[in-house]
Amino acid sequence: MNPEIRAALNQGVVIPACPLALNAARKLDEQRQCALLRYYAAAGTGGVAVGVHTTQFAIRDPRHGLFQPVLELAAAELARADGKRAVPLIRIGGVCGPTAQALREAALLQELGYHAALLSLAALCEENEDALIAHCRAVGEVLPVIGFYLQPAVGGRLLPYRFWRRFAEIESVVAIKIAPFNRYQTLDVVRAVAEAGRDDIALYTGNDDNIVLDLLTPFQFRKDGTCRERRIVGGLLGHWAVWTRRAVELLEECHEAVAGNGSVPAALLQKANHVTDCNAAFFDAANGFAGCIAGLHDVLVRQGLMEGCWCLDPNEGLSRGQKEEIDRVYTTYPELNDDAFVTQHLDEWLR
Repeated sequence: MNPEIRAALNQGVVIPACPLALNAARKLDEQRQCALLRYYAAAGTGGVAVGVHTTQFAIRDPRHGLFQPVLELAAAELARADGKRAVPLIRIGGVCGPTAQALREAALLQELGYHAALLSLAALCEENEDALIAHCRAVGEVLPVIGFYLQPAVGGRLLPYRFWRRFAEIESVVAIKIAPFNRYQTLDVVRAVAEAGRDDIALYTGNDDNIVLDLLTPFQFRKDGTCRERRIVGGLLGHWAVWTRRAVELLEECHEAVAGNGSVPAALLQKANHVTDCNAAFFDAANGFAGCIAGLHDVLVRQGLMEGCWCLDPNEGLSRGQKEEIDRVYTTYPELNDDAFVTQHLDEWLR
């Protein structure tokens, strides 16, 4: 990985998991897909993840044939954005499926200039630990790997400490997205990386239910008389695909608090709860996350960035009462939205 990009990744940045912009015919809306990417670049993110859960895994279905077109479009748009930046945007592409499929996807990402693969193991739910590690190593020979602990509620599998300890020994691993939505399992990942001595693996929160506290918490572990401390430095999040300008400001606020005298302002702790409350509405926690993608679409539609909430699956959409919950958090936490920023720039992003 380019040392400049690796340094940015290790420092900690905002990386939104990019949604898929569709028109009423459920076909790719290239104009609005580009507008989303321009929004993220203008908001100050450090990178973008494409072809991941928020982009809808169904883009890989031959009926839709969108995996390569979406990746190509994003690569071209991010390359244009790089012309206005000192440090290039970190380009992350999702990789999933059995090993043969994962290697094909990683090779495509490498060809298109992506910097790392966010590796989902959801398709290998019946494989043993040795097979999982071999799979990760194989993908890592093609492209640097970002591990992904995806919560079981949306298709992930439980991965114990022992797996993450072995995963942290793979040289091509550059980061891990921790997204089990579970404190015990989050600790498994951080402890495994700390005890492996891999200070060069960047830890990113994907725990949309605990974003701020993940970013503020020092994780300390003692082994053989030595205390090892690690921190989660940034976020690779579906939640940060909306209200992204505020997410960039929030991460800066967390970094400043961590660099201070060790005390965290009470107002920031309170904001942690506000962010989680918003996420419950966006991600449809009340209905087992059934509307998690459509909820993000709904926010982007309100801002004018997307035309509609359509997903590739016609049966996937907002849950009953979810729109009202999004109304509620919009009203309750107006300081967390970036509607004014989007309104100011929307016309130029849609050109």
